[in-house]
Amino acid sequence: MQQPALHKRQPFAFTAVAGLMIASSSWGIIWYPYRAMEEAGLPAPIATFCAYFVAVIFASLFFGRAWREFPRYAASLFIIGLTAGITNVAFLVAIMEAEVVRVVLLFYLAPLWTIPLARVLLNEKISAVGILAIIIAMSGAIVMLWRPELGAPLPNSPHEWLGVLGGLAFALSNVLVRRETRATPEAKSLAGALGVVMVAIPVALYLVKSPVAVWPQLVAPHGLLIIIVGIVMMSSSVAMQYGLTILSANRAAVILLFELIVAAIAAHYLANEVTRLQEWVGGSMIVAAGLLVTFWVPKNSADTPTP
Repeated sequence: MQQPALHKRQPFAFTAVAGLMIASSSWGIIWYPYRAMEEAGLPAPIATFCAYFVAVIFASLFFGRAWREFPRYAASLFIIGLTAGITNVAFLVAIMEAEVVRVVLLFYLAPLWTIPLARVLLNEKISAVGILAIIIAMSGAIVMLWRPELGAPLPNSPHEWLGVLGGLAFALSNVLVRRETRATPEAKSLAGALGVVMVAIPVALYLVKSPVAVWPQLVAPHGLLIIIVGIVMMSSSVAMQYGLTILSANRAAVILLFELIVAAIAAHYLANEVTRLQEWVGGSMIVAAGLLVTFWVPKNSADTPTP
């Protein structure tokens, strides 16, 4: 059996990896403005709806042609949007209401869901190197986030189940993005933003006790921040969609774990949380797994070359 070779022949993959790194970095820090708005009286579901409504407007202004793809690929873009909406809303609601460590740990079981989903929906076989990278990355995530006093990483509350649901939807969304090769990254990003808006509305109506009539008053003080978050999330979504379109689903799932490292650093400097040695050890393991899948590519890689 021929041994995997160092990745030298597909420079496009570096751009795709960079896109995923940008997206994961954005998600690693986006909890902070949402938390700030939540503490100031703006519930996360309303903030999420508003931010992604801004994202839809931003995308319409700069990627207006993407709308033309919706009639042609309506079914696949709808499913991509729905899974992206469930991912975002479930994660943000859960992380605002439950123990952050456990929610993040449960959410980042996503690479484990990706393996069977990619096999069934994409017929994507995972290499020995890919399996090793996922084992290293998931071990690193557990090292970073494990708290013995909290027990086994199994859901024990509705919000923790939201973390699991968000991770499963995240894995499914990524696989579906990879499967849909006809639509552009811009169209898939727009579909994702629309999906978040659609899911956030009923969730906000169900969870938020304030009447809808007072929502504008809650949103107004945070208008500029919501606009910034919306633009950042749409921009990073396009970068992620590009990476997911090019790279195999299993490979992308490992690289996206970089978010954990960004989140740990952000928590240290923005929330005055102490960064322990185990965060650095686990983070180093995730970096090692990301480098492994970035530079060590089997000959029969499932990555899709660009023209």
